[in-house]
Amino acid sequence: MIQSMTGYGKAVVVFKDKKINAEIKSLNSKQLDLLTRIAPLYREKEMEIRQLIATKLERGKVDFALWIEKDTGIDPTPVNAALVENYYQQLKTIAQKTGIPEPKDWMYTLTRMPDVLTRTDVEVLSADEWQAASKAVEKAINELVDFRKQEGAALERKFAEKIDNIERLLAEIEPWEKSRVEKIRQRIVDGLLQIPGVDYDKNRLEQELIYYIEKLDISEEKQRLTNHLKYFRETMANGHGQGKKLGFIAQEMGREINTTGSKSNQAEMQNIVVQMKDELEQIKEQVLNAL
Repeated sequence: MIQSMTGYGKAVVVFKDKKINAEIKSLNSKQLDLLTRIAPLYREKEMEIRQLIATKLERGKVDFALWIEKDTGIDPTPVNAALVENYYQQLKTIAQKTGIPEPKDWMYTLTRMPDVLTRTDVEVLSADEWQAASKAVEKAINELVDFRKQEGAALERKFAEKIDNIERLLAEIEPWEKSRVEKIRQRIVDGLLQIPGVDYDKNRLEQELIYYIEKLDISEEKQRLTNHLKYFRETMANGHGQGKKLGFIAQEMGREINTTGSKSNQAEMQNIVVQMKDELEQIKEQVLNAL
């Protein structure tokens, strides 16, 4: 089964007083185009995260984020009491020397001074916390892969429908193809008869007709297009990672349909070719999303 390159996944893992969030989304791209936003605590693991994503997703424009939510009620930011007292003494001294009135609300003023409410302790990533974070990363990636598989199944159904339609339209050309030989012959003969006093060699006329009909013959184009339709189905069944190949096959199908159209000198056949082109165009648009 093929996979789509469009997907989304998110996971949340609780570790002590933290909620570790991992979120990942992807769109179609010719290669892997990865953008990461990782919390400073986990940044040392960025290469490991990138390798994991590259292994599981292969291709696509991928946006990954890993961040932390903390319960501030359990672990509030400490107040730097020594710094508050220092600011207080300095401000009182300045007020006395300059005559500037002291603040009416000292707590409001002091708690907004630089570094009073700044956390100064440095966190170190423990093995247990990274194990929890890596679970969130893997779960988010797996959710995205599942999403891609669901979208891929929808793409596969769409492709199968369009391939069936092209195959049906190709079969509809055959009756018109057979009848046009006699129509071409009769048109040429009628044209000759309208010219007064013209005598023609019937054997030579038949030879010229055969040559003319051979130039308009589409048997080879029909056979090659049939083979391409079969190969497209086989490639879809081979699993994911076939998007580029499906795109190449669609291009080859387009060449055969275009050649058939250029050789179709009958309105009914040309109308069928236009319908085939429309079905193929929808395949080409959607195959860009196939992994």
